[in-house]
Amino acid sequence: MVLDAVQFILGLGPTVMLPIVITIIGMAFGQGFKKAFRSGVTIGVGFVGINLVIGLLTSNLGDATHQMVTRYGLALNIIDVGWPAAAAMTWASPVAAIMIPIGMVVNIAMLVTKTTNVVDIDIWNYWHFAAAAATVFVLTEGNWGLAILAGAIYEVAVLKIADWTSPIVRDYFGMEGLSFPTGSTCAQGLIGIPIVKVIAKIPGIRNLQADPDAIQKRFGIFGEPLMMGLILGILLGLLAGYPLGKILQLGVIMAGVMFLMPRMVKILMEGLIPISESAKAYLQKKDFGKDRELTIGLDAAVAVGHPAVIATALVLVPCTLFLSVVIPGNNVLPFGDLATICFYVAFIVGAAKGNIVHSVLAGIVVMGLALLMATNIAQFHTSMAVAANFQMPANTTMISSLDLGGNFLNWIVIKIFQLI
Repeated sequence: MVLDAVQFILGLGPTVMLPIVITIIGMAFGQGFKKAFRSGVTIGVGFVGINLVIGLLTSNLGDATHQMVTRYGLALNIIDVGWPAAAAMTWASPVAAIMIPIGMVVNIAMLVTKTTNVVDIDIWNYWHFAAAAATVFVLTEGNWGLAILAGAIYEVAVLKIADWTSPIVRDYFGMEGLSFPTGSTCAQGLIGIPIVKVIAKIPGIRNLQADPDAIQKRFGIFGEPLMMGLILGILLGLLAGYPLGKILQLGVIMAGVMFLMPRMVKILMEGLIPISESAKAYLQKKDFGKDRELTIGLDAAVAVGHPAVIATALVLVPCTLFLSVVIPGNNVLPFGDLATICFYVAFIVGAAKGNIVHSVLAGIVVMGLALLMATNIAQFHTSMAVAANFQMPANTTMISSLDLGGNFLNWIVIKIFQLI
């Protein structure tokens, strides 16, 4: 009965689920129903806008990626099917649904024991915890206990990384009181942040200032985020071999993404700020909130629209395709998740203070490692797909995804449980 209720709520999607959760949280923290409900609906509307813009980005970038793969004749035997397919395979696992209430219990336990300051309301992205459990479920041939333990370990790691990166969210992205416990963003941030800090100290590279403000100052109107999106979109269209009309269309669409995303985030923040302030005021009155800064855990989607994040991600798309061909030992053809690289690099860009050159260099290292990890554990994700009756792409016998297979935390969890 409980699991059916969980599945029903998740089936509503984040744009409906979040207003419900936010309204309940607002009332729990002393807001009246009207104020809490308004905040919840405003946040839901903000996510609708964010998802529309992300959909615009991923659909058009996905088409361009497909054209690049076809144009350059890339042929590797493991296909990156993308996070939507990975999520679908995860929810088909018997162990997946139970990870949602277990994930909530783990978060509450960590808050009570003061081992995290993240109040993770991004229940939709609990699928990353469930994915770790589902992968280990396959690995251990159906061991429920080990699978649930794997999902819990993954969650604890994500919440600790979200604590660690909350100053980046506050200081660089300007979102005080928030954190991003998104599995893929935290996993790639864990390895990407140290890498970008090392790159920032390399002579000859450390003095390169390529953040959006420096670019705009140097190039004037052509350095504005709107124009950066236009130029990068046109370059991607050229690499895809599009005709002139379609090249220009892609340029304008990418300019639209750069321009619209910050405005959608602003709508979301309008609804979130009253909730965040009420939560802080309420908890500061209790010992629960004494001597600590609690943060509201949201989807990293609210940060991916930053101009430096989008610019870094767009540059990394052709770079990742090139890496897939030249890295020895890689068998993954990056495709489905190329359009979501912006989620992987959000913390890297924040740690680099928006320096696009440093972020791209660190991103190249991270994406190279992601390809090798996705290759290494593709067998388990292929087994998950078979168990879920997932329809394989034509002429394909093995699949993976950069979000799941190229995820550093997921890879570590699998390696640990392979030893058991």
